[in-house]
Amino acid sequence: MKKNIAVIWGGYSSEIVISEKSAASIHSFIDKEKYNVYKVRIDRTSWEVEDRDSFYPVDKNNFSFHNGEAQSITFDFAYITIHGTPGEDGTLQGYLDMLGIPYSNCGVLSSALTFNKYVCNNFLKNFGIEVADSILLRKNESYLPDEIIAGLGLPLFVKPNLGGSSFATTKVKESSQLEAAIEEAFREAPEVIIERFLQGKEVTCGCFEGSKGMTVLPLTEVVTTNEFFDFDAKYNGQVEEITPARLPEATTQTIQQETEKIYRLIGAKGIIRVDYILVGDNPLLLEVNTTPGMTATSFIPQQANVAGYSMTNIITEIIEKELSQLEKNMSY
Repeated sequence: MKKNIAVIWGGYSSEIVISEKSAASIHSFIDKEKYNVYKVRIDRTSWEVEDRDSFYPVDKNNFSFHNGEAQSITFDFAYITIHGTPGEDGTLQGYLDMLGIPYSNCGVLSSALTFNKYVCNNFLKNFGIEVADSILLRKNESYLPDEIIAGLGLPLFVKPNLGGSSFATTKVKESSQLEAAIEEAFREAPEVIIERFLQGKEVTCGCFEGSKGMTVLPLTEVVTTNEFFDFDAKYNGQVEEITPARLPEATTQTIQQETEKIYRLIGAKGIIRVDYILVGDNPLLLEVNTTPGMTATSFIPQQANVAGYSMTNIITEIIEKELSQLEKNMSY
């Protein structure tokens, strides 16, 4: 009998527009001969399942739905593609853990850790991973702009500490821009991270562990004429993405090894993506993304294609690994 797979998208942040595109791509990747696949939208007002162009409410007691036929449909696996809360911060993972439903990405602890950019980078710094100097501001906390600039220099980056897709991210080049940039970031999240600017080449590396073990994907080099890799560069084509990255083999291997090391350190599951800035030949971590985008312009499908991997096969591996682990746990 086919397993029922929920592709969960939506969320509570501005990234919902990216989540919808990722869900459409993931839905297209999943093997329909092997699984029954449903898209499930979660937002602040409702949880709904899309089934044959109709929408049905989710029973949150057991994560099931009833489409008017004889029996309710329960889900055997959840592929989470919410970028932001509640799918990237561990909240949804905790709910699924309580129901005993396996899912595609990191668990509660590693999701909560990596969703907080400041905490994650400082955690990894303890293990020899190099990161940019930064400070954290919380809402209603006082700060002195001159002290921030004296400590981090100009230019610097201001961005929401909890979030992604470069929403509300500003490259501050003059002291007069700092307070407005902080206010904009606070409109997106209750915490703001301010980072030292790093001049270098931006690269990103995907990594996943499936039923056949660990796979580290080729690197992608990010080249944009914009001030930085902002929303327009990411999603409106104002970027050149070069896979594999134009780097010496030794540098590529160093970054791939560091990506696998980070995967192990945070206790990741499924697919992650790690972003770096190369300062000379030295990679510095930008951030870890445990729910990477899967849109037509996203990095992971590009890297998988260059490496000769099918996204359908990758997702099947991830699903089967977690279903197998569930069976083992139930047999104890």
